[in-house]
Amino acid sequence: MDLIDRLLIARLELNPQSMTDDLDYLPVLVSLPPITVFQYLVGSWKRLNSARSALIRKKYSPPETQQALGKLEKLRELLISYAGLTIQEPDMFPQPEGRPAGPPELVAPLLSLSTLSAPLLSGPIVDPDSLDASNIEQFVQELARRFQDEELEPVLGPVVKELLSHECLTRPEGLAGGDAGWRGVVSGLELLVTIKSVASMITCMPEFNPPEATAPTIETLSLMGPLCRLGVFGNEWPAIAKTYFTDTDKRARRDMESAFASLRGTLKSLQSSLFHIFNGLVRSSPEAREAVLQYFARVILLNNKRAGTHVDPATVASDSFMFNLQSVLYNFANPFIDATYSKMDKIDPLFYIHSSRIDLSEETRIKSTSEEASQWAEANRNPQASAPNFISNIFYLCIAMSHYGYLKSIDTLKELTRHVDDSQKLLDTVTQNRSWVGTPQQARMEAAIAARKVELDKLRSHMYAFHTGLLDPEFIFASINFTTFLSTWIINQVDPKKSHPKTIIQLPLPDEVPMAWRILPEYIIEDVADFMLFSLQYTPEKWEMAGRTELLTFVLTFLTSTWYIKNPFLKSKINDVLFFGTWGYGRERNGLLGNILNSDKLALTHLIPALTHFYIEVEQTGASSQFYDKFNARRSIAHVLKTVWSNPVHRAAVIREADNVDKFVRFVNLMMNDVTYLLDESLNDITQIHTIENEMLDQAAWALQPVRQREEREGTLRGLERQASMYARLGATTVDLLKLFTAETKAPFMMPEVVDRLAAMLDYNLSALAGPKCQELKVRNPERLGWEPRNLLRDIIDIFLNLSTQEEFVRAVANDGRSYSKELFERAARIATGRGIKTETDIAPFRIFIQKTEEMKANMEADGDMGDIPEEFLDPLMFTLMRDPVRLPSSNTIVDRATIKSHLLSDTKDPFNRAPLSIEEVVPIPDLKERIDAFLIERHDKRTAAKLEAMDTSP
Repeated sequence: MDLIDRLLIARLELNPQSMTDDLDYLPVLVSLPPITVFQYLVGSWKRLNSARSALIRKKYSPPETQQALGKLEKLRELLISYAGLTIQEPDMFPQPEGRPAGPPELVAPLLSLSTLSAPLLSGPIVDPDSLDASNIEQFVQELARRFQDEELEPVLGPVVKELLSHECLTRPEGLAGGDAGWRGVVSGLELLVTIKSVASMITCMPEFNPPEATAPTIETLSLMGPLCRLGVFGNEWPAIAKTYFTDTDKRARRDMESAFASLRGTLKSLQSSLFHIFNGLVRSSPEAREAVLQYFARVILLNNKRAGTHVDPATVASDSFMFNLQSVLYNFANPFIDATYSKMDKIDPLFYIHSSRIDLSEETRIKSTSEEASQWAEANRNPQASAPNFISNIFYLCIAMSHYGYLKSIDTLKELTRHVDDSQKLLDTVTQNRSWVGTPQQARMEAAIAARKVELDKLRSHMYAFHTGLLDPEFIFASINFTTFLSTWIINQVDPKKSHPKTIIQLPLPDEVPMAWRILPEYIIEDVADFMLFSLQYTPEKWEMAGRTELLTFVLTFLTSTWYIKNPFLKSKINDVLFFGTWGYGRERNGLLGNILNSDKLALTHLIPALTHFYIEVEQTGASSQFYDKFNARRSIAHVLKTVWSNPVHRAAVIREADNVDKFVRFVNLMMNDVTYLLDESLNDITQIHTIENEMLDQAAWALQPVRQREEREGTLRGLERQASMYARLGATTVDLLKLFTAETKAPFMMPEVVDRLAAMLDYNLSALAGPKCQELKVRNPERLGWEPRNLLRDIIDIFLNLSTQEEFVRAVANDGRSYSKELFERAARIATGRGIKTETDIAPFRIFIQKTEEMKANMEADGDMGDIPEEFLDPLMFTLMRDPVRLPSSNTIVDRATIKSHLLSDTKDPFNRAPLSIEEVVPIPDLKERIDAFLIERHDKRTAAKLEAMDTSP
């Protein structure tokens, strides 16, 4: 045994290529097999293992066996030592020429661990001098035991680097490669990280998280980057999109589903292995766990630009890289996401104060400035507090990774989808317009169409590649689980009792918004809303298993307490979640939330107040686009209200809301404003469309117009159609909403500041639909524009009928000198019955209403002659006699109380100097009111005397 080491070295120093004159030595050199030093050592190690097994089988005495085993173990140590040194320094001993030596000799057997990476039909040939799946794990374990601490990295570090930079990871075909070589990399790495010392060593290598890496290079420079960037997205793996998703418009659905299933299975295999690898790293040591967390945090920090708009993909990490890391973090989060939320209290709510792992310096806060957040953090930082636990780290890293990664990939998909739709519409327009056929431009147009089809097919292939990853059912379920947990945690943070969900939160929330909530990054809320919107539009059925109650609770919490969020666009997103939650799909006519809105206690109590409140609030967002933004928000509100209107509990809630007169009158006024604007705009657009379509019907005259003029008119027509479609649909929806509310409650619509405007608006639109110019509202394909004048006429007549029993309303209609006439209303009745919009029975109450209005008009005309009215009694805005004069505090102008109340419903500023104003600030003028009342009495007495005189028939 004393000679073993020297004998081994002597053998290793033999050089088959050396020249010698020693005839005794020459046969030895000639007999040497053409193997590397490492192969010789591996062969010796394998023979040693066989000898050891044979020794144990023989029945030597225990002392003899132990003595022999001890000698074998000493030899094993030598073999492993020199094997490690040979990997580290392959030129330490003579090597045969043309044979790879060093780290590649251990990389090769690691790669062969995956059966899918081995050549097909390869036989079970065992090389006596090579490692294979049956013994490589033991060999690496013995290497790790022999070379510990700082000695291990020089031996296995190069092996890890070469394994993770293997050429198979950069081939254009990526995951879809025919040899599946990447699976060998995965299998080899999975084996290495099962050995704690090796796993810990990997995280200590400079390349694990290289300091020189940038956002776009971290996935190529970091050890795990090349493996983590494998994916299916077309931006970085165009070969996959081209291979799997060409000519998608011509392929059967089953064929497409097969392509999705194949790629998703492969991607799932990769992501599962990535988690096992990172999990092995995390569990190897506390230091390794910290290194992994720092790696995730570094990726997030470097890629904060991904959260912006119009980001150059070359300046940030790829979608595939971020997507795979999101999958890994979801898997780490799974253990603390349970149905009972039992581990929620383990999450540190002050993580951003206790840890600097995630940088929020450039992030918008929910409801505070960065300076306020910094001051509060400094005041509440506890130097003695322990570092946040692993659960907290994973929770907040998962949120951030989603914000900068997954959700931005979703934005890319949405943008790509819009691009596909726009390109398809453009292609349809060009192909349908055959005016170029037979002209000199025909060849050029046909070539342009062919090129457009090729480009469209390419866009579609990329879109479906994104569908593969982002719409993978398992990944969607994982995202729903995490989002559900996050939304519940968010509500727990605003719950004053911090008992949600064990005890359901009390709504609305307190007026005082806690600072701990204000300083949180806004993206925590926004990302929940964004994912909910995405999944409800693309895969609503995935929420059926779990999460719909949490989704509804999240929406109701922040729609009932909108002051907890500063950003008006974020509030609108939350409102949109409710809208898409009631959008029908499959067999669910009322969407995912349709049924639960009619049964959930929170919804039955708070839905109507929340919607009416937000309908009012969205009027003023502070954004330059607020005028148009409000219509989208209100369209969503109207849709939800119509969805639940059949429920008597919700209708009763409307009546309760009407008891809050000031709020509900403002709501009613805004509804009327919307109807006035939307119908006016849509009627104007429809009239212009009618004019242009009539021009085009005269084909001879149209052909005589210059080409440029025809193109301009066609462009104008398309613009008008887009605009009219939006206004007509929104207008019809709002009229329908007005019909529902007037059927349920009358008092708010009879307020002095409302009733006259309501009557005038209804009269004007009835005149447009049934008046002499109604023929100008006929267009081709009205359904495509959402233009349904029959339904609109029916709804307006229904509103008249809903309010026909109210004397104030009858008086207001009769007093409308601009649009009301008996002839107009009777014509509307004839049109309604003549075109089957209403039956004679249905229209009979409308005819009675016309009669009552005419009687009211006659009485008012008889009483209405007041003669000359003193100027001081006239309202300066409406030029009508004031009944309750008040003084505006800042402009010092005197107006009628009803006039200024009506104005303030739409505009909270003094109309004379634009200073802020509320109705509570106006000052009554009792002496002026007394003079006006006296004037009215005097004029009334004069009219009465005149009537009596006219009735006196005495001689």
